[in-house]
Amino acid sequence: MSGAVSRRRAAGRPAEALAAAGARGSRGRRRGRWVALGVVVVAGAVSVWRAGVFAPAASSGSGQQGAPAPATAAVTRQDLSATTPVTATLGYAGSYTVRGQGGATLTWLPSAGQVIRQGQVLYKTGNGSPVVLLHGSVPAWRTLDEGITGQDVTQLNHDLVKLGYVGRADIVALGWDYYSWETAYGVQRLEEHLGVSSPPGRLSLGQAAFEPAALRVATVTGSLGGPASGPVLTATSDRHVVTIPLDASQQSEVTAGDTVSITLPDGTTTPGVVSSVGTAATTSGSGPNATATIPVQVQLTDPKAAGTLDQAPVTVNITTASVKNVLAVPVGALLARPPGEYVVEVADPGNTRHYVPVRPGIFDDNSGLVQVTGALAPGQRVVVPAT
Repeated sequence: MSGAVSRRRAAGRPAEALAAAGARGSRGRRRGRWVALGVVVVAGAVSVWRAGVFAPAASSGSGQQGAPAPATAAVTRQDLSATTPVTATLGYAGSYTVRGQGGATLTWLPSAGQVIRQGQVLYKTGNGSPVVLLHGSVPAWRTLDEGITGQDVTQLNHDLVKLGYVGRADIVALGWDYYSWETAYGVQRLEEHLGVSSPPGRLSLGQAAFEPAALRVATVTGSLGGPASGPVLTATSDRHVVTIPLDASQQSEVTAGDTVSITLPDGTTTPGVVSSVGTAATTSGSGPNATATIPVQVQLTDPKAAGTLDQAPVTVNITTASVKNVLAVPVGALLARPPGEYVVEVADPGNTRHYVPVRPGIFDDNSGLVQVTGALAPGQRVVVPAT
């Protein structure tokens, strides 16, 4: 090979390398934009790494004998994945407002951050009368007593079965939507557990609040001594969720079910899965600075990994391309050769070296490797920067 080989990292990737990365990625062309972004980031980092490490005299090239290579690494064949980091926010899913019923007085309220689960007390009124949290999508709107039917009765019966106060078979036999004597018995057992003595077996309006899930108290809007009517508190679910404001033009590049890793504020990482990709865009700014984003939500695989963090800035590392069983070398082994081409320097026996033209594919930031196509074989040694 003739001509001097540049001993510094180029500022970007050749167009054909980008095309190859998109073509070989298992997720196809929809990942192209992500790959391009990842390439720019890696190119900048590697150019700093390579700059000034080798001088022209340090390489013999073309099979000539010279000084020993400062460091080498083996060519490998393996699977690689490219990731792109995006900024996001870690918080709690859902938003709920708990409204009181009736004209009683608030005498006990939970504190912000407290988690209240099915069958537990949300707040208290009067002489310590508890208002219990039950699960359901239909809000409380009437007193529930024997003989009535409806969706609100159905969700009450499911709650009583879930909490173990009645048997499933007994409710099924009498009907899920029917407030039977068995339902009344279950309500009485619930009231006894909460310290309510009367009226037995009847669920008065204002005695329970139906919400879809366990609640984590966000703010307390009611006040002690105030009326137990209207908004009493706001809450979220107790489940963490990561929200990414994704550029609307990249909507097709992320799909529900994609696996990601999340870097938390303390630097630790935890896995997650894309749970939803929004369809309605939100525009911010105006004129040429206007941006349109869609919300992408990610669920943590390990819900306990985030502790009690709320509204915390995190980084989501999205896998944007992947390839299997390809040749790979350390990113630092790539050498730029005008115009826009790349080579690696192979270390041969007897302190001889020669250049091999390669075409880069995807860059795996986690391993520091890059996919290459060229006349290389696993086990060969390529020159890398000395550490």
